Parts: sequence; structure tokens; C-alpha cells
Amino acid sequence: MQMQTVLVTGAAGGIGTRLRGLLKGVYPRMRWSDIRRPSGLAPDETFVEADLADLSQVERVVAGVDGIVHLGGVSIEHPWHEVLSANIIGCYNLFEAARRQKVKRIVFASSNHAVGFYPRQRKIGVNSPVRPDSRYGVSKAFGEAVGALYAYKHGLRVTCLRIGNFGDVPVDERRLSIWLKPEDLVQLVRIGLEHPDIHFEIFFGASDNARSWWDNEPAFRYGYSPTGRAEDYAAAALAAQKALPADPIGDWYQGGPFCSAEFDGAPDLAAT
Repeated sequence: MQMQTVLVTGAAGGIGTRLRGLLKGVYPRMRWSDIRRPSGLAPDETFVEADLADLSQVERVVAGVDGIVHLGGVSIEHPWHEVLSANIIGCYNLFEAARRQKVKRIVFASSNHAVGFYPRQRKIGVNSPVRPDSRYGVSKAFGEAVGALYAYKHGLRVTCLRIGNFGDVPVDERRLSIWLKPEDLVQLVRIGLEHPDIHFEIFFGASDNARSWWDNEPAFRYGYSPTGRAEDYAAAALAAQKALPADPIGDWYQGGPFCSAEFDGAPDLAAT
């Protein structure tokens, strides 16, 4: 599918900032949006400020676009009222505005934290039930559900990317399993925006990680061929791991410190 105009929300965030360079020239017209103006905008970059919690603002920013890469919202754990406004209300507004404006495709930035409470010893696929590890993880599971609703009820083509750890290199032992090279994210985004057979899919946002906990077969089926190899950085990552404090809960679960933060349950570390 030929995308003429693509909107990226969350343009001021870390991933959005990186994508501004990596997607340059890929599509004829790019539109960038956030609640605040990003630093370092080039003169040829189009930016439209919008608050995701305001449906009228969101509808204005999505008007006339063919596809959306939805990165907007809070990107780590926050108090509930902040998650609710940015990631729950804001996500619903984005999909509803897209429906009203007849947008064709949405790539939703979900997160590994939607399934963070699986133990690291267990390999999971996209059909494993969600086990969010935080309020933030709940918001990403909600976004996947909203994406499915708008795909099956309203005909949008939706791809949800459960992003692991986005960065140039994996910096500790956990990230050896969940690392996502920036160029590999671009590949997944382009599959979501362009592949003719996409209707509703969930992919894991991960590179070629020998220690991966995730079965990413659906992404491979659509032609994903990651170029990043986490094991190339294993020696440095494992050395860095030795300097980190022990975290019995976080070190057991895939979600790491998102699982141990505020944890006051009765841990059953034998459970799978």
C-alpha cells in the first residue's frame, strides 16, 4: 500500500526523535506531533502540536493522513491519572479520530510490559494472555484491545508492536533478550504501514536475539528480517550486569524492575 502522508505521534520522545531521522525520505510527506514541540526540528519537517486527551485536537492532527505511527503517551510507569489521560483516553481518541478521518492504517507502539509478568524461563507468543506488570503495561494491553476493536469493527489495518528495549546496543543481561535495534523498528513500522495483507497483527519489537523469550513468528511471516544481533554485545552487557543490584522479583520476570516496583504480593517464583 502506497502511503502518501504519514503521521507520527510522540515526536518529542526518544523513539520519535530517532525516527525523525530514520524515516526521512521514506514517505512523500511526514507529519510529526506531540504535546510539546521537539527540539532540533529541521525547516522541512512538519510539526503539529496536539494533546491526545483532547479528541478535537487529535482529529485535527490526523486529518488527511494515510497512516499513523502512534508513539504518543507516557513511556514508563506513572501515577494512574497520568496513564489514564495520556495512554488510555489518548489512545482511544487516536483510534476514534482515525476512524472519523478515514485513516487507512495504524501502527501502535505497544510494549513488552503488556506481558511482563511471565517468567524469563518461559517462551511466549503473541497469543499468550496479557500479564501486564504495571499501570503502564495495562495501558498497552488496552491499546492492543482498542486496535483489535477498530480493525474488526471499523476496518482499520492495525499493527501492534510490543517493543522490547529500543537502543543502539543491549546494555545488560535482560536487554540481551529484548533488544530492538532502531533500524529493525523501522522495518517493523514499514511492514505495518505497507504490507498488503495486514489486517490486525501483534508483533514483538525485538531484533535477532539468541536469548529471546518471545516467539516472533507472525513478524517473520510478513517478511521481517532483523539485522541487529544482541549476542554481538553479550560480553559487555554481562559485565555491566554484574554492577547492578540483585532484584529477586525483577530478575525472575520478563518485565524486570517494572514487576518488582510496588510489589507487595506473595511471590511464587516456581509458578509459570
